[in-house]
Amino acid sequence: MPKQILIIEDDQVLNRLLCDQLAEFGHEPVGALDWKAAQRFLDDCQPDMILLDGCLPDADGYALIPRLSREFPVVMLTAYGSVAQAVAAMRDGASDYIVKPVGAEELRLVIERVFSNEVLRRDISFCKEQLKRKGANLLVGESAALNEVRSLLDAVADSPMTVLVHGESGSGKELVARELHNRSDRAANNFVAIDCCTLQESLFESELFGHEKGAFTGADRRKEGLIEIADKGTLFLDEIGEIGPTIQAKLLRVLETGQYRRVGSARDLSADVRIVAATNRDLDEMVRQGKFRQDLLYRLNAFTITVPPLRERREDIPLLARHFIVNHNLSRRISKRISGPALRRLVAYDWPGNVRELRNVIERAIILSRDRREISVADLAFCHPGASSDLSGTELCFETEPSLQEIERVYLEKLLEKYSGHRGKVSQVMGISERSVYRMIRKYGIGAEKER
Repeated sequence: MPKQILIIEDDQVLNRLLCDQLAEFGHEPVGALDWKAAQRFLDDCQPDMILLDGCLPDADGYALIPRLSREFPVVMLTAYGSVAQAVAAMRDGASDYIVKPVGAEELRLVIERVFSNEVLRRDISFCKEQLKRKGANLLVGESAALNEVRSLLDAVADSPMTVLVHGESGSGKELVARELHNRSDRAANNFVAIDCCTLQESLFESELFGHEKGAFTGADRRKEGLIEIADKGTLFLDEIGEIGPTIQAKLLRVLETGQYRRVGSARDLSADVRIVAATNRDLDEMVRQGKFRQDLLYRLNAFTITVPPLRERREDIPLLARHFIVNHNLSRRISKRISGPALRRLVAYDWPGNVRELRNVIERAIILSRDRREISVADLAFCHPGASSDLSGTELCFETEPSLQEIERVYLEKLLEKYSGHRGKVSQVMGISERSVYRMIRKYGIGAEKER
């Protein structure tokens, strides 16, 4: 893909020569004969690289390195006698240097090396962040339902096809997406996950596509989007049903053409990225209601994998419980086990919060068991105590035949009252996202909601 390269060099002949050579390499060169002209360009644009002369008529190029290298890869243009100074500039942040006179082949190799190093630096930074967030091993269990998921993953793994993962909240949709990535021929590249619920639409667009310097208030430098970081890898969009119409249209363009634009840019960028989306919503119903684009849904559900809720694969509960205990034992260097009665209680429970709730119950039980080696029934504290149906025995009373919205409002009020306004627990029971619960609270003007 063509890169925009700014050449700051006061020698008009050399500047023109460098521009011509970079254009022959397929890049987009921009020449500036002094620092003042370069500043005017940088006020409006964000080049992908800067070639910088060490001696400018109105500035010391070497003194500019610490400032420029924070935002751009900088390659120094230096005379033979100033090589030591150029090496010192690299300690200040320059990416490389070229000795004048500049040969075409040397220029090409340096440019390619610097861009390759930038990609490597970005990937290493991202991988370090991913390792910090790395959780438990993937897809624990041997049930027929989970083996069917594995079979579907094997079938679609090496295909470029977009995959839609459907399942209840907490059932492990992101783990399925990660397993799909790990089994694919993209496994050596980045797996990038983004929660579509957590950001406002404008911020979400910037996070997904990136933005240019000055695109909005606070955008003091160019930012790569997650699509760019996921190039050659997998982009996981969790809770895809929560995105607004503007993002839906732009995401559709990515799926159809592989192209996108950073916020504030007029240039098309390309990314070879596989998109995996997940939802606990009925997207077909959202299409009928006009809340989700039908053409986007066609693109997303080219291949669908449904993650079974934990209550439909109870034989996996003992394996999962022991898995969470072993992980805790390894991290704390202690040895815990679970008693038979406690394990039977776990299997009998319906797990409205699915695997996420099971993990929370086990972690809490480990803490409550204190110095005892065995977790007992008394240590188990369920989010929805003693209930296989969470509102059993609860009556919703109305003076007249209620509308669907009235039933929804009263049901929400009952759940908020039962769980002391805890939106996370209410969302698990209702099978919707926490953001959707918040929207319903605002919609019905329910003032009893407490801070989480």
